[in-house]
Amino acid sequence: MYRLQLKKPDGRKLILYSLRPIAGSLVAPSPRKDPVQANPHMRWHPLRGEWVTYAAHRQDRTFLPPPEYNPLLPSNDPHNPTELPVGDYDVACFDNLFPSFSLGAANPPELSVPTLPASGACEVVVFSQQAKGSLGRLPLDHIKLVLDVWAERYTELGKNPLINYVLPFENRGVEVGVTLHHPHGQIYAYPVIPPIPLRQMELQQAYYTTNHRGLLADMVKDEVESKVRLLYNGPHVVAFIPICARYAYETWIAPKRAAPSLAAMSDEEREDLARALKTVLLKFDGLWHKPFPYLMCIHQAPTDGQPHPEAHVHMQFYPPLRTETKLKYLAGTELGAGLFAADSLPEDKAKDLQAVEVSLDV
Repeated sequence: MYRLQLKKPDGRKLILYSLRPIAGSLVAPSPRKDPVQANPHMRWHPLRGEWVTYAAHRQDRTFLPPPEYNPLLPSNDPHNPTELPVGDYDVACFDNLFPSFSLGAANPPELSVPTLPASGACEVVVFSQQAKGSLGRLPLDHIKLVLDVWAERYTELGKNPLINYVLPFENRGVEVGVTLHHPHGQIYAYPVIPPIPLRQMELQQAYYTTNHRGLLADMVKDEVESKVRLLYNGPHVVAFIPICARYAYETWIAPKRAAPSLAAMSDEEREDLARALKTVLLKFDGLWHKPFPYLMCIHQAPTDGQPHPEAHVHMQFYPPLRTETKLKYLAGTELGAGLFAADSLPEDKAKDLQAVEVSLDV
């Protein structure tokens, strides 16, 4: 992996990654010369026992730009400033212009509930310079490079003592609220462990304490042995619809070895992870004969400086589709009570995806 770090006129960092050497003459552009004045803060929610982030400056961010303009696409036009330079590279990572978390956050307001500076980082990861491409349509070595970038950013962001959790994710499709359609994802680095990862870690830690082995490792072993919900079974990595899926076509991808993070996986494991990821994404698109919308999150060990032998890195995909014609939105029982009501069986949806033949040469 080749790497070149640049600085934008507004002070934000831009890191370019490639499978080939990168020309050192590239200059980092920016839509503006001055930095956005971001000072987000967090407020404690007493009834939920969790933090809520407030970043009012994001009201001024780009939303639904004209279809002919994409601020993340390279351009040589000085009157159409962009986030990326023209050059020969494969993946780019830069600080979000309108972050929900900032390492410069300070002086939160004094209120009747506890408050904290929303210290952290928000980065954009552009998977490819191909504006109309997708993560699943990239060559395997390019997908592996994206995984390597995620691993590097997890390590680098996690070194900061203010950051306790690093979450790479991708939102794909207008159905999940995406307004810029180039292939990209984001990385959020939090000052606290967010509620969902925290609950997962608590349950995994309790299981590890009782059984002296990982909860997810046992789930992976069970899925491999049963074969009922498997979508990919490689030498190091598996993909499957979990037995407890809350959404139709919800899919998990995990290494067979209980590696705590992408950074802790070997080159061979991440190569197999690239094959598993491409397989799943091509099956999604093949099932619907169109780009398949989803939310993807990568859950890894917290970066809070504590040992986490219970942690097991894995990807979770949440497609918003319930049936062929209806979108899956959270209902009252799910949003209000937190109890999910599934309209289909994981085993049936696994059969649908298992039937989709894919070629990794695409």
